[in-house]
Amino acid sequence: MGTPEFAVASLDALVKAGCNIVGVITAPDKPAGRGMILQQSAVKKYAVENNLYILQPEKLKNPEFLAELKSLNADLQIVVAFRMLPEVVWNMPPMGSVNLHGSLLPQYRGAAPINWAVINGEKETGVTTFKLKHEIDTGDILLQEGFSIGENETAGEVHDRMKELGANLLVTTVKGLADGSLEERPQASIVNRELSINEPGGLNSHLQFTIDNSLKHAPKIFTETCKIDFNKPVEEVHNLIRGLSPFPGAFTSLNGKMLKIYKSEKETAAVKREAGNYETDGKTFLKFACADGYLLVKELQMEGKKRMLTEDFLRGYKF
Repeated sequence: MGTPEFAVASLDALVKAGCNIVGVITAPDKPAGRGMILQQSAVKKYAVENNLYILQPEKLKNPEFLAELKSLNADLQIVVAFRMLPEVVWNMPPMGSVNLHGSLLPQYRGAAPINWAVINGEKETGVTTFKLKHEIDTGDILLQEGFSIGENETAGEVHDRMKELGANLLVTTVKGLADGSLEERPQASIVNRELSINEPGGLNSHLQFTIDNSLKHAPKIFTETCKIDFNKPVEEVHNLIRGLSPFPGAFTSLNGKMLKIYKSEKETAAVKREAGNYETDGKTFLKFACADGYLLVKELQMEGKKRMLTEDFLRGYKF
């Protein structure tokens, strides 16, 4: 069960591992673009190419869908970037339903775990496979694997590394469930743990950490979240930008028009301007004053224009 590109990597890994995929459940086709042409989900496109049986329910409690789902006689359901399931669905197979989540649970439960980990300046994140139950992202943990987040790495870059790591972890999880070697662990029992961390450069190290009582959450991203506040420290502004890149994108305004910033760097220097004011030489750099330094804009998109490097933007923009 899945919809976007993130879920395709997991489905592909399961197919290549020889798992018997009796059905693929994904979102209905939706009209998109200027012509409002019906578009298939990334998961459906993959399923069609690989001759997999497809179900696209509008409502997950629809009796006809439930009957068809039951007729598949699945031993196990795998859920990756889908939607909330009613109990009648997730509790249907004898082995239950397994979810792949983009964080080291119990941290960052919610809809946008990758974004919030980067926005909050985390140095590590990871993937978790767990059994679904009533409350969202609270089920018993099966396996976890962590990796480091680079200082300038965007949520999109973390996403791309995570989908491959998660796909491999999912295959290991399914094999472990099949041979009975996996032990389910309640999230409440996880206090101290040691994880193998994959560094961005391919190096491996170990991280031992303690989860404190104040769990961090990953709610849905709204427009208000995306508006840049240059009165904050440059570190926080930089993290917000990369945590929202490439989608939905952090934004500010430049001469009365919306400006989205996709990539940035921090510049620690004495601030000579009021927070939010910009400096530029009109050729090579554009930077905004923050509370304790400057945010150097590396990649941007002006309202009504395409996304581009700052140098390319400056060649055609008149301040």
